[in-house]
Amino acid sequence: MSLLRYRSEIIKFKEMNFTLKIWRQENARAKGRFETYQLQDISPDCSFLEMLDILNQQLIDKFEKPVCFDHDCREGICGACGLYINGRPHGPDKGITTCQLHMRKFKDGDTIVVEPWRAKPFPVIKDLVVDRSAFDKIIQAGGFISVNTGGVPDANTIPVPRKNADIAMDAAACIGCGACVAACKNASAMLFVAAKVSQFAMLPQGQVEAKERVLKMVQKMDELGFGNCTNTGACEAECPKEISLSHIARMNREYFSATFNA
Repeated sequence: MSLLRYRSEIIKFKEMNFTLKIWRQENARAKGRFETYQLQDISPDCSFLEMLDILNQQLIDKFEKPVCFDHDCREGICGACGLYINGRPHGPDKGITTCQLHMRKFKDGDTIVVEPWRAKPFPVIKDLVVDRSAFDKIIQAGGFISVNTGGVPDANTIPVPRKNADIAMDAAACIGCGACVAACKNASAMLFVAAKVSQFAMLPQGQVEAKERVLKMVQKMDELGFGNCTNTGACEAECPKEISLSHIARMNREYFSATFNA
């Protein structure tokens, strides 16, 4: 057997076939349904979004409507690519976003069920795309610092304990993808809000507006229809940035302190 043919046989052996059951829905008011697609000869090194690109190209070639899904950076930074895959936000891997998921995490011949985030505050726009502007509204309610700390050199002269800085940076790693909401049986946004509260609560620059911030953000979260936290831990388990539940405890302390000292 020639080397070229030997290499082609290896490549062929590695390729995988899948059955996809994908949620299709024209808009928020339309009735959705699952549609089944067959994909063959998919490389195990192909990312999940690249696999969907291949599917869409096949649908376009057949003059059928492609599957709509969100994505942007494809580097695990923006959080736009959130999909519910086989009953798990971002699929069967830990500490990654959907765009970082590769087809080698599945078995040849697997049936893969792909759905959008399921939460009332995240209405479906089309197919797998949901409106996550509810998170933006929570941030607009108070997830910011409006105190003028001067230029960067001036801000950096404010001493911050190393432990506090590390906790704040860990909280700031949240990319707002919504996996915590999708994983929670109550569709709670507590982990997201807690991360945004914690990243400022641990820093002196955030203390001036601390009470106002937590009260307004929690109020907006409740107003938008997100559920309550019952400490099941699904949010932390499925978070692509592995944000700790300890931030929820910190937010609760901030909230009760702001309420009783208002």
